Amino acid sequence: MQFKIVRIAKDLPLPEYMTDSAAGMDLYAATETELAPGQITAVPTGIKISMPSEYEAQIRPRSSLALNGILLANSPGTIDADYRGEIKVILINLSSKTLMIDRGVRIAQMVINRIERVKFEEAYELDDTVRGEGGFGSTGV
Repeated sequence: MQFKIVRIAKDLPLPEYMTDSAAGMDLYAATETELAPGQITAVPTGIKISMPSEYEAQIRPRSSLALNGILLANSPGTIDADYRGEIKVILINLSSKTLMIDRGVRIAQMVINRIERVKFEEAYELDDTVRGEGGFGSTGV
């Protein structure tokens, strides 16, 4: 399988698994970014990737940033196999103070997943289940 990476920010580390059992690889901020309360911004990571068409890369938040009020605005973000631009992480500051993201700080995790492509068959009704149309807490709190 061909997974390739282009390092735009030559001095930053490539994504890597930090432990043997880690599901995600850390991504780094390629620019210094100031985030005001409530602000959303796309932070470049300094990398581009390519992967086989049956894969995707999911961009997920890091818990250490979430504890300080910085989350991903579109979590998880999806990098499709045919995207060739620089990966950017869309961060939002949910804290009450302006926060600085320093260049080189780990800002997200990238998880590679194999995907299944499906085709829907249009129907006039669906089969019955015990749950039925119950949602939003219908199975308990």
